[in-house]
Amino acid sequence: MNHSSPSRVQVPADPREEMVTHLPALRAFALSLCRNGATADDLVQETILKAWGNLDKYNTGTNLRAWLFTILRNTYYSSRRKRGREVSDSDGIHAARLAQKPDHDGRLAMADFWKAFEHLPDEQREALILVGASGFSYEEAAETCGCAVGTIKSRANRGRKRLAELLNLGEDEEMFMTDGATMAVMAAGPVSAG
Repeated sequence: MNHSSPSRVQVPADPREEMVTHLPALRAFALSLCRNGATADDLVQETILKAWGNLDKYNTGTNLRAWLFTILRNTYYSSRRKRGREVSDSDGIHAARLAQKPDHDGRLAMADFWKAFEHLPDEQREALILVGASGFSYEEAAETCGCAVGTIKSRANRGRKRLAELLNLGEDEEMFMTDGATMAVMAAGPVSAG
């Protein structure tokens, strides 16, 4: 009888090597923020360059993934501020005008989900990506976003509710808008319009 412990995934000792393991998650997060593949790739590249150049500021043994996500997030919002083209829709009026009732009965098409997801405010989309698709705990997501845990919980909850509204879900269907369901749909990736 073999009493050996289960094998564990070995994390590279060098943070530069570990960065490679986080590239798919970084790209997914970048894509959720900018909604453009080329821009997301540029954002990930800039994130890795910044991280590489600032490795002396990284505390070895801490959560490298959270550190990289924080750099990516800060880079994204810095670039948005520089462009100055951000449109505020805190009350959701503009997004509500863009909502469209699905023309199918009962099933949510992936394309409908992505259209609705793109209409969420950045903060809500970001919270759902972090706690849903990226598997961050609320605490890790709050640390990444530089806000309180309650703020992340609130953003995720408002995001799920807004998705339910945009998808015209009835109250009995809203229970399916959980982080797990969001994670499953988002893991499949956006559906191309062509």
